[in-house]
Amino acid sequence: MKNFKFLIKGRKYEVNILSLDGNVAKLKVNDEDYVVEIERNTKPNKTPIVVRSSVKEPHKEIEKKTGGPKTEIKSPLPGIIIKLFVVPGESVAKNQKIFSLEAMKMENEIKAERDGVIAGIRVTEGQSVLQDEVIMEMD
Repeated sequence: MKNFKFLIKGRKYEVNILSLDGNVAKLKVNDEDYVVEIERNTKPNKTPIVVRSSVKEPHKEIEKKTGGPKTEIKSPLPGIIIKLFVVPGESVAKNQKIFSLEAMKMENEIKAERDGVIAGIRVTEGQSVLQDEVIMEMD
């Protein structure tokens, strides 16, 4: 394991630690085997060890809510609402045109990102809108 050289009162000792099991060590000192017991003064650990019991949480059923939050459809650019293609309560399919917006002298048709029902419309045709202004809500 480990080799040491000691000089004690002018005499040289070569010590090889062969094994260490608990407080018992097997040594070879100048080619002679010894079994020695090591006395250790242990210092108490200054850091306390805290053992916490595990927390058991009760089994919970996950409730699925119907309806969910409304999706806000916002203006992608500042501009003027040219035409509304839907009315509140109307069902729309994904990629269906829902309104037309004139921005930077170009007409942009805005389409539904998913299937749903138009819950409300917050603008009118000809109204100016800012970027990210809510145009309508969809369930």
